[in-house]
Amino acid sequence: MKNIFDKEVTEEIIGRIEKLNKNSQPVWGKMDVSQMFAHCCVTYELIFENTQPKPNKFKKMILGLLIKNIVVGTKPYKTNSRTAPEFLITEQKDFETEKTRLISFIRKTQELGVDYFEQKESHSFGKLTSKEWNNMFYKHLDHHLHQFSV
Repeated sequence: MKNIFDKEVTEEIIGRIEKLNKNSQPVWGKMDVSQMFAHCCVTYELIFENTQPKPNKFKKMILGLLIKNIVVGTKPYKTNSRTAPEFLITEQKDFETEKTRLISFIRKTQELGVDYFEQKESHSFGKLTSKEWNNMFYKHLDHHLHQFSV
C-alpha cells in the first residue's frame, strides 16, 4: 500500500484528480465525478469537521467487528461495494468546489503526517494506527480514481 503521508504519493493522487473534468464518466457506480469528490471528502470531514453524528456504542461495536478490517486493511475494495449511509451523495455537487475541498483535505492530511494520526480516534472504529489511517485514506482514493479510469 502506498503511503499517503509521503509527499510524492500525495502529489501523485492529486495529479490523478487533476486529470478528471466535470464530464468524466465512471466505469461503474451511480455517482458522477462531483459526487465522487464529495463522497471522498466525507472521510476527511469526519476527522477535521464536526458534520456527522457519531455512532452510538452498539453501532460502533458492530462497525468494529464487521467493517473495520475491510476499511483499514490492505485488500482493495470491490467495485460497486455498498457504502455507509453517511457517505451516500445523491444531490448534485459543484465540480470545482468539491475538487478543491478534496485536494485541500489530502494536502492537510499529508502535512499533519504520520505522528498526528498514530492512535488518533476514528469516528467509527476507535483508535487507529497511522498505518490503518493510511490504508483507509489511500485505498479509498485509489478505488474511486480507478472508478473514473485515472
